[in-house]
Amino acid sequence: MTTQADLKKVRVSMMNAVHDLSLLVARDEGLFREQGLDVEIVTTPGTAQVGADRQAMRDVIFDRTMESLYNCGDVDQFRMCEWGIMKRTVEAEDAGYRAAKIVALGSAMSSFAIVTRPNSEYYEPEQFKDVPVAVSPYNGSHFTTLKLLEGFVAKDHIKVTNAGTMEERLAAIGRGEVAAGSFMEPWISVAQKQGFRIIMESHSTRSEAAGDELDGPTLAAMFKAQSAAAEMINANPQKYEHYFLAEAKGLLEPGELQAWRLLYGPVVPYTRERFDYTYNWMLSYPDLVTPGATYDNTVDNRAWE
Repeated sequence: MTTQADLKKVRVSMMNAVHDLSLLVARDEGLFREQGLDVEIVTTPGTAQVGADRQAMRDVIFDRTMESLYNCGDVDQFRMCEWGIMKRTVEAEDAGYRAAKIVALGSAMSSFAIVTRPNSEYYEPEQFKDVPVAVSPYNGSHFTTLKLLEGFVAKDHIKVTNAGTMEERLAAIGRGEVAAGSFMEPWISVAQKQGFRIIMESHSTRSEAAGDELDGPTLAAMFKAQSAAAEMINANPQKYEHYFLAEAKGLLEPGELQAWRLLYGPVVPYTRERFDYTYNWMLSYPDLVTPGATYDNTVDNRAWE
């Protein structure tokens, strides 16, 4: 019989429920334990929680909560939007921070929406030419907003701005201080409950990152558990709304989260084709990522070896 002492201990970080739900479900449903793992989830507040720690919004990304904990060795592994992970793995070592590699394309297919205030004069994406949209710089809302607007506005005319956490951002839009902002769940549901208008939305994928210290078999076991969790979430997303209600802290009641937006998939290897496309897209903007990275020095699919 497996005892707690027999389990392989791993410390991982999480920021927001929508991005890390498969991690939370794998822990709480005992899926990590089935894989011989004792996974400790270290909460590193992102932008989604009511009253979120504003360290998650610092201009220097490596000074933010999650990145700081990883850099000093307090966690072994983390996940963010695909582009955010690309930026951090490409730039960390040259900037003097702890190195990491992309070790998988992750489970969460988080939906982001561009939202305007009730009775706004904005009705279509084309109207955002030269109009700043509030995002979390160098996080999923930033990159997904660029991707969403590229189909309607020339790159040189896409503008973004920092209006704080999701809670602060929604309030700024409501006051008319910014025209629109990018949100994920539970904030899309909060915005719709309060009468805000959604202009457009899309899913975007997470990536998984880890240092060289975390071995392939351990990563493989983690990813197997998270993939099983993804199936459980997709089968009954409403079952897991309590993670989101906790972040919204009273702004949503049970049943008000639009759980149909939640979508998760199996964790899979990060391919060379995916790297080339994503990295070159980021290089097409002047400040999204530094040049010079290659697939071979950025990606390590050791979980599948």
